[in-house]
Order: sequence, then C-alpha cells, then structure tokens
Amino acid sequence: MVYASNTKCPAVGGKVVSFNQDEIKKMPGVLDAFVIEGTGKPVEVMPGVAIIAKSTWQAFKAKDALKVVWDESQASKDSTRGSAAKAREIAAGPLPKPAVNIGDVDAAFAKGKVVEAYYEYSFVSHTPLEPMNTTAHWHDGVMEIWSPTQQSDRGVSMVAGMVGVPDDNVIVHQMRCGGGFGRRLMNDYMMEAAAIALKVKAPVKLQWKREDDFAHDFYRPGGHHALKAAVNDGRLDAWQEHFITYSADGKTEVSGANFSTNLMNTTLAPNIRRCTSMMPLMTPTGPWRGPRDNAQVFVQQCFMHECAVAANRDYVEFLLDVVNRDIPELRIKPGPQINFDAKRASGVIKLAAQKIGWGKKLPKGRGIGLAWAFSFGGHVAEAVELSVDDKKKITVHRIVVAADVGPVINLSGAENQAQGGAIDGLSTAMGLEIGVDNGRIQQANFNTYPVLRIRSAPPVEVHFIQSDFTPTGLGEPGVPPLAGALGNAIFAATGERVRQMPLKNLGYSI
Repeated sequence: MVYASNTKCPAVGGKVVSFNQDEIKKMPGVLDAFVIEGTGKPVEVMPGVAIIAKSTWQAFKAKDALKVVWDESQASKDSTRGSAAKAREIAAGPLPKPAVNIGDVDAAFAKGKVVEAYYEYSFVSHTPLEPMNTTAHWHDGVMEIWSPTQQSDRGVSMVAGMVGVPDDNVIVHQMRCGGGFGRRLMNDYMMEAAAIALKVKAPVKLQWKREDDFAHDFYRPGGHHALKAAVNDGRLDAWQEHFITYSADGKTEVSGANFSTNLMNTTLAPNIRRCTSMMPLMTPTGPWRGPRDNAQVFVQQCFMHECAVAANRDYVEFLLDVVNRDIPELRIKPGPQINFDAKRASGVIKLAAQKIGWGKKLPKGRGIGLAWAFSFGGHVAEAVELSVDDKKKITVHRIVVAADVGPVINLSGAENQAQGGAIDGLSTAMGLEIGVDNGRIQQANFNTYPVLRIRSAPPVEVHFIQSDFTPTGLGEPGVPPLAGALGNAIFAATGERVRQMPLKNLGYSI
C-alpha cells in the first residue's frame, strides 16, 4: 500500500494551472505527483494535485511544500460578511410573494400587540473526530474501497459512473468509525481516492489533514430571519416570517438551507405568513446533525418567548397553548417522519419544566430557559439553568432533556444520544462559526473553531416518556432545542435578548 494526499483550490471552483512537480517528486519518500482534473462537482472530484508517497507523513510533508498556481476565474467569491449585510438590506425591503398565507395577518397586526425581531446564525462545520480518508485499490477491473461512509450504496454508483464500470465492479467495505454527523453522507473523499487509484498500481490510502477537512466540508448553511408577530388576549394571533437563505441557481435552496416543515406543526396561529428570499452561494453545504431544525428551532423558540413576554404570559403556559391549537390548514400530512402529536409535545414540555424546577425563585444573575422541538419524528424539550457574571461569562449549572421518541429499549444508549445532542447544541450555539472571504474558508483548525471542552461541559439529565408510538431514533432530535433554551435562559438571567449564533459574537463565553 502507498499513501496519498490531495490538495484542492481553497476557493471552490478553482482549477490547477501548474505546480512545482519536479521539486515535489524529489522529496523523501515521494513516489509520484500529478494533477487530478476531476469532474468539477464538489460532491464528486474537484481539480487538485495528488501526491503519492511511502508514508502518510511523507505525503503531508510534500503537501506542505506544494506551490500551486490556480485558475480562479470561475471560483467562488462568496463572503459571509457580505451576505449578512445583503440579508439585512433584503429584510428592510418589501416582502416577496408568500409561500404560506393563512388568515389575515395584516388585520391581526392592526388589532394586536406587535413584536418584531431579526435573527441570524452562522455557517458551521461538521468536524468529525476523524478527518476524511479512504483506501482504494484498482485491480482486475474492480475498484475495491475501504471507506468510513454513511452511504456506501450511493458511493458504489458514483464511483462506478466515474470509473466506467458496472456497479457490481465496485466493492465498498464500510468502515463504521470516525464520526459523521451528516458529513459522510457525501462521498467526495471516496471518489477522490478512486480517481487517484486509477493512476496507481497499488492500494492507495488517501488521508486528509484537519485543514483539508475544514476547507472542503459541506457546511451547515447560515440563515437570516425577519420576524413579526401579534399577540392578542394573551395568545399568539399572527406570525410572519421572512426567511433569507441561499441558492446556487436562484431557484432552489442549497442543501440544508430550506425552511423546516417541522416548524409548520409547532408555530400554530390562526394567521400565518411565510416567505423566502435567496442569495447566491457557491460554497458547498449539506445536512448537519438535525438538518434545518438545528438552527431554525433556535429562531422560533426564542422569538416565541419574545411573544410570550409581550403577551405577559408564562412561557410554558404560552407554549402549551400554541401546541394544542387545532388549525388544520397548518398540518403537514402524516408520514414516517411527520407524526406530530400535541399530547406528546405537551408531555415533554411539562416534564422538562417540572424537572428543571420551572418558576422557582433564583438569585440575581441566574435564570432558566426552556425550548422544545419536533424533529425527525421525535418530541424533545430541553431546559437550561445558568448564571451570567458581569463579564458575560456563562456557567451552565444544569441541562434537562425530556424526550418522547417511542419505546426506549437500550436506556443507557438513548441517554447517551440525548446527552451528546445537548452538548453538541451547546457547543455550536456558544462558539462555532465558519466564515467565508473571497470564497475561502477562514477557519483552518480547532484553534479558531473552539469546540466545547470537557471543563465547560455541564451535567445533562435525561428523562424519557415511554410510549407505544413508532420509535423514531434519537441521534438528531436532541440537538435543536438546546440553543433556544440557552437563549431564553440568558434573557431570564440578564434581560438581554440573544438573536444570533454563535453567542461569542455578542461577547458571551463559557
């Protein structure tokens, strides 16, 4: 077996013009170095420079010495700062044609108490424990692959199409390790290894560096929400949401950037208006743990809390009133992932409130927040108790998770999933952000992408409501409620609203 590294343009869409091939091939342990033309699709193989060496270390040393001239005429010029400014301009302008328009929103605004806010959240990276890698061997007309992929069947067809062989001539050994969180739904690293293996008469192990993993992810897309609501007689009467998101073609949202239909089941008001605007984006995006819900529930649950305060209602009471409304026009047709049940929603909200001690008297600077989500068929509520000092340093004292995901058989495994989801949600809400400038990802490693450390991880207690409903899994639904609960707890402790993630940009630390 030999070892490979691959270097792609830091701005997606760039192509190789030339590189210092002679110098690289003279380095210790280097067996070859050549250009991979690729297919031009980020989900397949982008142009790059492959280095083949006797060890991974030698391949990485040669990679560090690479000098590549890139043609960036068709490369991304994306800027997250520019997009954020543009989104605010769009939000200040007229509303586009609504995709959802139920009741009479304007009449509700005229007679009720109006609440307005603007929320936004950042792009984030998957950063699984193990950077992308694959071993591939082209022999006897067969491409044999060892890869930590989440979707091996899709990889078989993709590789077969690129190599030009029947699917039966591609063998994928699925290595169940390394972490994924949605990143390994894409098989670009598998495709790269296969493309390199076609030019190497030996098994070849492609190994990405951590910097490659940050620079060439399929990121959770950022988003921007201009919201306006009306409360009347202590109830949510109208909800208007202008979702400003991203598109590669101006017609369809990029992967992971569309509005979550789960929220249709949880934002129940007699008057609803929803519309979407799209901004251009070349940066690849994709599913990230709890797709769409992982950020949009933060927006919904924090703004819902703003509405409850405006209505002078207890938030738990306000939430229970909303989820128990019967508005048939808002119901999404039931299916494998759509099994919303108001009683189950009420059950987890009440349980989380009970276990956290909702309504108890707290000292100054300490607060409790709660949020809930219907995600991937699961009903999950989470509550956070925290304190904030005068330097905006947050101490999270407790997190409570209450979940109804059907019958729980492996209790310890389920508890671990829920704890992990809550910690992932806390880590992301507090400090994680991917910035893009001139098409280039600005974070290269964990020194600029501060994942939550063990010293800051709070205790997480988990409570399940055992039910006879179809089991729905627990890997995803534990993430979405945390950010909303965190934001609402900060308001309870300080009186300050947090309307953007990550919270580090507002001066908060943990």
